[in-house]
Amino acid sequence: MTEQRTSIHGQWSNRMAFILAATGSAVGLGNIWKFPYIAGENGGGAFVLIYLFCIAIIGIPIMMAEVMLGRRGRQSPINTMATLALEEKRPAPWSILGWMGVLAGFLILSYYSVIAGWALSYVFRTAGGMFEGATADGVSSIFAQFVSSPESLLAWHTIFMVATMIIVARGVQHGLEKAVRYLMPSLFILLIVLVFYAITTGYFNDGLSFLFSPDFSKITPDAILIAMGHAFFTLSLGMGAIMVYGSYLPKDTSIAKTSIVIAGADTLVALLAGMVIFPIVFANGLEPGAGPGLIFKTLPIAFGQMDAGILIGTLFFILLVFAAWSSAISLIEPAVAWLVENKGMNRIYASVWIGIATWIMGIGTVLSFNLWADFKPLSMFKIFENSTVFDLLDFLTANIMLPLGGLFIAVFAGWLMRERSSQDELNTSSKGYSTWQFLVRYIAPIAVMIVFLNVIGVF
Repeated sequence: MTEQRTSIHGQWSNRMAFILAATGSAVGLGNIWKFPYIAGENGGGAFVLIYLFCIAIIGIPIMMAEVMLGRRGRQSPINTMATLALEEKRPAPWSILGWMGVLAGFLILSYYSVIAGWALSYVFRTAGGMFEGATADGVSSIFAQFVSSPESLLAWHTIFMVATMIIVARGVQHGLEKAVRYLMPSLFILLIVLVFYAITTGYFNDGLSFLFSPDFSKITPDAILIAMGHAFFTLSLGMGAIMVYGSYLPKDTSIAKTSIVIAGADTLVALLAGMVIFPIVFANGLEPGAGPGLIFKTLPIAFGQMDAGILIGTLFFILLVFAAWSSAISLIEPAVAWLVENKGMNRIYASVWIGIATWIMGIGTVLSFNLWADFKPLSMFKIFENSTVFDLLDFLTANIMLPLGGLFIAVFAGWLMRERSSQDELNTSSKGYSTWQFLVRYIAPIAVMIVFLNVIGVF
């Protein structure tokens, strides 16, 4: 009986610990730079409304499904799916869903750690005054020199991975939970401090206008697809992290309520980040460029010119590191849990083995920015003709593995689990259960499939 099934890894001490951990998993580098930019470029407030609607009909139902599967199985994603397939009398190959999630998390962390290492490096660069008075060309030159050095990138990648391994090795309550209890409140405090600073720039209203002013003329089919895609990706779905965190969730905790709170907190972080970034950008006459360039090339110019720029810039990059770190520990946890369960390792050895394997895989990303910049391993295929190792890993995980993982989670939870099983775990009202079931059976899978077909270029 599932009521007697417990996780050998322990469990969260309470509901808030799970909320902090899952929010930490969801909040990452993309919240800081991607969401504010795509919101501003695709209709501002109008886009935010569509995004929130997509969170409600795609993100939250699939998150509830993934948490439910995790708590039902009480094991690593691989063993959870194998157990549930047997329990629900479904084909054994459904365990592949668990393998795909664990592998996706492993691959994502291999390159995520390298980028997080950039942020860690910039904490010290900014604190040391490297950007003080620097021109746009000077900041670009600093960044170019940094990424062109494999030794530097490898060093910061190593430091970040070691820090991640140490936390995970300490277990659920003493490692993961203790870390997020400090990291997430600190992240929110840093955001609030930076928002108050942004108010003093004189361009706070410009930033709010860029982010929130509704421009429905920009709501195109592409904008809707972007909102749908980000609503799915932002919650860390389909990569095993939420499933394994769900396996540590106490039985009496409401999956529906906690999923809604996590989605809300994730969105709040993204909006607050936009309220920090854009006033600073506009105050310094800069363009709100997209992607990592906004963080590592544009904002350092502003930090170098503004009063108290060293302090504000240092706090900003510490914020980035905290966001990356809270995500990283969730990405490595599923593989560590599987080693403990299946290979008889203790958590320390399991964390070291997975950490080393991830670190080695990350070397490919390190070299993609310098020595292997011209190495395009799949250039014989037109779609990958300009793709480095890093580009391939990013495409494989973000565009194929995660959408398929989310799709199969929805299918298994909505169609293949017995209603008695899912009702037992969700423990919600009949109306609430019927709403979730409709969304996870029909709306969410169709939406994720549309996102998947769009990102692989079908339409």
